[in-house]
Amino acid sequence: MKAKQILAVLAAASFPLAAQVRIIASNGVKAVLDELRPQMERAAALPVHADYATSASQAQKIEAGAPFDLAVMTSDMTDALIKAGKLSPNGKIALARAGVGVGIRKGAKRPDISSPAAFKAALLNAKSITYAGDGASRVPLEKSFGNMGIASAMKAKTILEQGSTRATARVAKGEAEMVLTLVSEILPAPGVELVGSIPAEYQSYISFSAALAAKPGNAPGAAAIMKVLSGPSVAGVLKAKGMQP
Repeated sequence: MKAKQILAVLAAASFPLAAQVRIIASNGVKAVLDELRPQMERAAALPVHADYATSASQAQKIEAGAPFDLAVMTSDMTDALIKAGKLSPNGKIALARAGVGVGIRKGAKRPDISSPAAFKAALLNAKSITYAGDGASRVPLEKSFGNMGIASAMKAKTILEQGSTRATARVAKGEAEMVLTLVSEILPAPGVELVGSIPAEYQSYISFSAALAAKPGNAPGAAAIMKVLSGPSVAGVLKAKGMQP
């Protein structure tokens, strides 16, 4: 992460931590947390500020000392940050998982991805595809391309982006034909529509967890939000946003 980006993150606290609850979160859970924001703010009796990016970028912010109270990230990254002493090992919540899907520009012709063979053909027929170069789904996606024997063909037509938000925006603007990313990141993307999940033979699920900061600035508010995230009402929101509790 560039020095300017780190400074911007550290300067983002425009009012005292005690007057808000700060969440550092992955793009994969943005739609869920945005939907739950009113409930979280009622529970904490404070405003909630959520910062979204890929889990890899968020880990860099945390390592750089960005102020926050809790994190909602991929489970692998959460575990790594607990091991590094940046997140608390107490009270970690296994929140949900999300699978990889295909998104296209709204109104465009929908490709057939209903079977492994159809999915492979759709990839080969696409003029261009895009996905997050720093996203959690990149490794399993590229492994799938290798398993299909089309890794070289896909590399030639792939536009790697920084984060799923930029990737979906490319598709919405017609700069790429297809986006491959988590279903939970495609559904809320403006100008983009979900074709569906990729076939089970090539599917990889990314799990997300929530954990308190090792030294939260607002421990009571963070604890109240963690209680919301572990509550029974969350399951319906997760499903509606393309995630599996």
